[in-house]
Amino acid sequence: MAEKILNNKLVLLLLLTGAVFFFLKVITPFTAPVLLALLFVTIFGPLLQRWQQRFRLHRQVGVLILLLLAGSVLGVLVWVLFSWIVGSLPDWLNGLDALAQEMAGYVHELCRLVEQAMGIDGAYLEQLILACIQDGIDYFQLEFLPDMLSQSLEYVKLFARLGGFLITFVIAAVLLAKDYDEIMNQLLDREECHVFLEVICGIIRYIATFVKAQVIIMSVIGILSAAVLGICGIRHGVMWGLLAGILDALPFVGTGIVLMPLGIQQLFYGHYGRAAACLILYLICIFLREMLEPRLIGRRVGVPAIAILLSIYAGIRLFGIWGIIGGPLGFIMIQQSYLSLDRRKKNLTNHIS
Repeated sequence: MAEKILNNKLVLLLLLTGAVFFFLKVITPFTAPVLLALLFVTIFGPLLQRWQQRFRLHRQVGVLILLLLAGSVLGVLVWVLFSWIVGSLPDWLNGLDALAQEMAGYVHELCRLVEQAMGIDGAYLEQLILACIQDGIDYFQLEFLPDMLSQSLEYVKLFARLGGFLITFVIAAVLLAKDYDEIMNQLLDREECHVFLEVICGIIRYIATFVKAQVIIMSVIGILSAAVLGICGIRHGVMWGLLAGILDALPFVGTGIVLMPLGIQQLFYGHYGRAAACLILYLICIFLREMLEPRLIGRRVGVPAIAILLSIYAGIRLFGIWGIIGGPLGFIMIQQSYLSLDRRKKNLTNHIS
């Protein structure tokens, strides 16, 4: 039965696809901290081994040092961005009234042109639009922000889940660092586990390539956005540009959550050149990501760029927002499993002949 499955490529691909989908959809959510710890220890295994040989530093201690360094860097970045955003929020709120007055002038001119061109009552149209704008501002100031700040219990639950995930990840990483060599030796002694190890190596290579590609893309977009916004003279333009570069890694959010509101703000302030610059910069950032991501990931992993692009789309449809990672990851798992089983079949055939 197993031999027939191995000889039928279509059936084999379908079975592998079903197994990978089941793994990503069902098993991964319950074992994510341990799986992430396994990848972390495997990726940084050579570095931990060098530290052990040179400084006689146990791997468990090395893992804790790496996690402490990574957490410190991430914490500093988050604190700087959070402090800057919170510090800038009062200026934005205070500027809403001035922005409403600016918008009122543009609405008046627009309604006057509409009345002349179409014969519609411009005064009534202006009153209706201004009422809608004021209702939106009132909702943002009086309801949206208080409701967001009052959801403290939901934030506590979210941070509790995140804390549980991080604690499990740290404990699993320390335990795996201690027994990693023994676990790998036991897997290598069992021939049926060789496919599993080859798949792990392929996944690690993909993840390392993916992270490197995202860092390159975020750096390019962040530096470009900071330079353009700074040259245009937008207030805090450099910080907004760097924030846009960081958020560009998030699917469906990207630079648009920064550049589009900035462009609209500059438009109502009468800075048409700056507004156009924000729009053009947004389009350039989209083009850069769409051009660089498949090339950087596909070329390094040895997969065609179109396959990575299709796997990202399929992952988003199947797994939601995080499918941008799960889709290509599932594709790599299917590919590595198929190639490994195919090599085993050829070796078995050559051995028999």
